[in-house]
Amino acid sequence: MSGSLLFFVLTALLVLSAIKVVSTRDLVHAVLWLGIVLVLTAIMFLTLGAPFLAGIQLLLYTGGVITLMLFGVMLTRRHREIGVEIESSRRLPAALGALGLFAAMAYAIARTELPAWPSSAPVPAIEIGRAFLTNHLIAFEVLSMLLLGAMIGAIVLGRQRDFGDEPETIYRKGSRP
Repeated sequence: MSGSLLFFVLTALLVLSAIKVVSTRDLVHAVLWLGIVLVLTAIMFLTLGAPFLAGIQLLLYTGGVITLMLFGVMLTRRHREIGVEIESSRRLPAALGALGLFAAMAYAIARTELPAWPSSAPVPAIEIGRAFLTNHLIAFEVLSMLLLGAMIGAIVLGRQRDFGDEPETIYRKGSRP
């Protein structure tokens, strides 16, 4: 009973934090709320008996993605100027789209037959590594390209001037080449 209560409390906190991510007007605060959502997801993995997924969640998403996002926001120094204005005319289509996505995912989850896996048998790390480098290699590489693109984008947005621009030089009268 207490396990179910913990699960529902975590779910409520996760949903409330996710709502704060999309409703916060300050970009830095939205990124920090996203960090809370990702940490709560890792805690939820722990309560469901998946410590490996919780560790991956903390390392890759909470550590990597949030660091890159904050790096990009702080590097551009535009976080004070960026405000998210939510138009009231777009709330209903957004809510309907979110509900439709939720219904599709709930239907897919309900129709999926999960393989019988003994919960007490640990998965060897070699099997996980082999799966990453064989069956899931493309997804692994796409994720690395996504993170590389985010880093390059943050650097490009944060540049002070273009590389082709020459700095202004003050010439004295008669000394110009």
